[in-house]
Amino acid sequence: MGNSLQDQLLKAGLVDEQKLKQARSSKRKQTKKSGKRAMPEQQQARQAAQRAQAEKAARDRELNRQRQEEAARRAAENEIRQLIHTHRVVRDGGDLAYNFTDGNTLKRIYVDKAQHAKLVAGALAIVRQDAFYEVVPREIAERVRERDPALVLVLNQPSEQDDGDDPYADYKIPDDLMW
Repeated sequence: MGNSLQDQLLKAGLVDEQKLKQARSSKRKQTKKSGKRAMPEQQQARQAAQRAQAEKAARDRELNRQRQEEAARRAAENEIRQLIHTHRVVRDGGDLAYNFTDGNTLKRIYVDKAQHAKLVAGALAIVRQDAFYEVVPREIAERVRERDPALVLVLNQPSEQDDGDDPYADYKIPDDLMW
């Protein structure tokens, strides 16, 4: 069983040593040729696999980047929501209407007299939180404006008192004036 067919044929005298060497060399040449022909096909398959792997990696990177952006956006929204919720001014029992605009619509919230005066003076501001409107201190409104300016609806600038330059200083504005 240890003898190959070629060795057995040589021992039987059916084939001489020269023909055996020729057969071995032709066989070796055949395998070498067939190996070279298979190499370009293997290389093409390998390159196609590498391209597919690179495309998959690029898609995965893009998907991961989108997920990270979405997570960062949600975290920022939650931070703003938490900031507004913890610092909002309670508006219980307000009987004075304060009108403001949200986009193209006119909105109204009810506040008490002190809150109304602070809103007009710029010490308080109105911000949108989801579908509701909240009154928050000016500092909080400025922090919200840094993160998302569209949420701050009313933030009046504090009025500076000029002593002698105001031509209307003699005219008193009524306290009950509403627009």
